[in-house]
Amino acid sequence: MKHHYIYVALALVVGLFLGYVLFGTSSSETHETHETHEHTSDEVTNAMWTCAMHPQIMKTEAGDCPICGMELIPVTTDASGLTAQQFKLTKNAEALANITTSVVGETNDTSQHLKLSGTIQVNEDELFIQPAHFNGRIEKLYVTSLGQPVHKGQLVAKVYSPELINAQQELITAYQLKATQPELYNAVRNKFKNWMIHDEQLHDIETSGEVITQFKIYSHVSGTVSEISAKTGDHIMDGKAIFKVANLNTVWATFDAYESDINSLKVGQLIDVSVKSYPNTKFQSKITFIDPILNASTRTVNVRTVLQNTEHLFKPGMFVEGVIKTNKDTNTKVKITIPASAVMWTGKRSIVYLKASIDVPVFEMRDIVLGNKIGETYQVLEGLTAGDIIVTHGTFTVDAAAQLQGKASMMTKKDTHTIQTEPMASEQFQEVPELFQNALGNVLVAYISLKDALVASDFETAMLQSNQVLEMLNAVDVHTISNRPEMMKTWLAISSQMKKDLFDIQNVTELESLRLQFSKVSLDLKTLIENYGVSRKVYVQFCPMANQNDGGYWLSLSADILNPYYGERMLTCGENDKIVG
Repeated sequence: MKHHYIYVALALVVGLFLGYVLFGTSSSETHETHETHEHTSDEVTNAMWTCAMHPQIMKTEAGDCPICGMELIPVTTDASGLTAQQFKLTKNAEALANITTSVVGETNDTSQHLKLSGTIQVNEDELFIQPAHFNGRIEKLYVTSLGQPVHKGQLVAKVYSPELINAQQELITAYQLKATQPELYNAVRNKFKNWMIHDEQLHDIETSGEVITQFKIYSHVSGTVSEISAKTGDHIMDGKAIFKVANLNTVWATFDAYESDINSLKVGQLIDVSVKSYPNTKFQSKITFIDPILNASTRTVNVRTVLQNTEHLFKPGMFVEGVIKTNKDTNTKVKITIPASAVMWTGKRSIVYLKASIDVPVFEMRDIVLGNKIGETYQVLEGLTAGDIIVTHGTFTVDAAAQLQGKASMMTKKDTHTIQTEPMASEQFQEVPELFQNALGNVLVAYISLKDALVASDFETAMLQSNQVLEMLNAVDVHTISNRPEMMKTWLAISSQMKKDLFDIQNVTELESLRLQFSKVSLDLKTLIENYGVSRKVYVQFCPMANQNDGGYWLSLSADILNPYYGERMLTCGENDKIVG
């Protein structure tokens, strides 16, 4: 009986234990599950909302974007709590990278001065043409190089003209009948005056009775040769240009003004112009022209002033800065300004890196739209708000870290597009004569030598090769496409611009200026090859950091990247954009 009570007591203890294990654990799990649900609920409550088009917008609750009105979407995070645009560095990595930040704040425009950047250009109102006034063949041309000075009345060419030879016989006969038929004589002589033949030559014909086989052409214009349209042996036509000259006693200073600054500009407004060549001198002028058409891609308008240049201080291609006093209210709130060191360029985009907070090393790339540069700062039109924390030193290190973690970086293309990796179909160039393509190929060969000299950072050789490119371009025989009006029209337009850009190279005195002008020549030649083709495959290559981060193209016969804009400093910086030819 006693043992029976012992067994009952043991069974009771075991039952209580099993009940605790089974139901006590379940209750605990239920409690924990309840807490988990409550925690998840808190996370949903604390979720952030953003705009798909404007990721800088962050809200603690759902709603519409204050910029575009689109419905906000939840910010997706990974296991570490970071968004797809964010990445994290360790405290040690941040310290080693020597990263510094600053807080963005809005400022007031108290300077009342607007600064614009621009270049010196030829005054196109002072461009003059020396035409041919009769048909013939150039036996001797005395104007042979761009930049050559020409004065009015100077002998510039000797021309053989069958038309004038026949007319001389009429003149000799009319001169002999002058006494009896003065009207006939005057009519014949006036015909020569219409051909701009000098009286001295006419007098020699009349008195000697001998026909002149070569007529002299004297310049009717004065200036610096900017374009040569003919060479010795070429046939010329009445009214067609032999060469063009520019009067450099006045030049244009052209500036780009942002859309937001147009209301501060007007024709007749005073502008102080300065150039690096004369750092302590200000040249005062007035705005003479504001382009009525806005450049849709850059959101800028062209602003122009005319500068007196009788001492030839200004060279076309020089960089200039213009300062304009505006009438803005000193209390007017202007755009956010940030240090120039914070900005990175990818060719078409400007980006900065934001830091989540002062204490947490979490970073995020942000696309921004810049306004004017004021000293060592930029105005920001879009992309930042007051209170944002941006990286001002160590931006390239932060970007490299983003690339290593597979996050958005300056190398990430914002706009996806298909790069043409196959050459253009040769069928599209079937109408182009082979002789013409071969001549264009000679221009390309000279250009490649120029490009190679820039890769080697050899200024002297590059200058010589630029002359060779111009010579090859002038040697292209356009008679092979003279029966194709559209081809001829396109060629004259593009080749004239290329000649002008090559001529501007003659005025540069340093390697960086030459590289800037080279980018223009590259675009000219690229356009010509795209229109007419050459007998070989040509790679169009691009560097997003060239030309002060505006980007620059160049042509190559190889897919290998050898950067002519930086040479050894960044030899392999760039990419193959497409193939032409």
